[in-house]
Amino acid sequence: MNGHTPTALIAEDEPVLARDLARTLGHLWPSLQIQAIVHDGEAAVEAAHQHVPDILFMDIRMPVRNGLDAVQDIVDGWPAVRALPLIVFVTAFDRFAVEAFERSAVDYVLKPVEPQRLALTCERLKNRLMERQGGDALALAPLRALLQQSPSHEPPLTLIQAGVGTTLHMVSLADVHYFEADSKYVSVVTQARSLLIRTPLRELMPRLDAHQFMQIHRSIVVRTSLIDKVIREDAGKVYLYLKGRSERLAVSRTYAHLFKPM
Repeated sequence: MNGHTPTALIAEDEPVLARDLARTLGHLWPSLQIQAIVHDGEAAVEAAHQHVPDILFMDIRMPVRNGLDAVQDIVDGWPAVRALPLIVFVTAFDRFAVEAFERSAVDYVLKPVEPQRLALTCERLKNRLMERQGGDALALAPLRALLQQSPSHEPPLTLIQAGVGTTLHMVSLADVHYFEADSKYVSVVTQARSLLIRTPLRELMPRLDAHQFMQIHRSIVVRTSLIDKVIREDAGKVYLYLKGRSERLAVSRTYAHLFKPM
């Protein structure tokens, strides 16, 4: 690793488990510097942006914000000049979920953490740190795969029901240009208007036709056929414009790989 001291952040909501993980890592990988140990997703985002570690050991189920949401925020705000962190998910999921993580994550560690399994993880991480030529697309593949692992058993949406006062507005999916979420609501934007709904974007996504809608940011989903142009600024920020609309929509690093010249 060319003399670089590898660094890591641990996000685990159980303090005892976090300390045990740090202690075991200290035995298995003495040169690994643990920069911070945090116990919720929001603190993980803040600590990651402060320290910019090489590796994230992320619990999935944490208070304030879960591990998947936290990782996406970390990636979206990551400095363009730094390689993205390698992500290891720490999970107590059952075997079915673990198999899904194994197919898509950089690596996973099953709770309770076993030193032999963690030793294998450390070797994989060392190899990945030495390679690093894979770039953002390779580093982000596990995150994208996990974010898409929520199939819906409900029929695809054809109408959006948006309540305004005592009136219920019925919006055809065919008229929707894009969805944009904030902390409490999702804006349903059409050519003529923008209405608010309370259904989270994460719950809407599995019921949208993947051939018609594309996620470009944690909080933005656009109609694919309306995409006009994508502009990459000198600072590394990427923005998208839709046909017939003047606003620019941010494309996060998680999804920027979708927009490259052919």
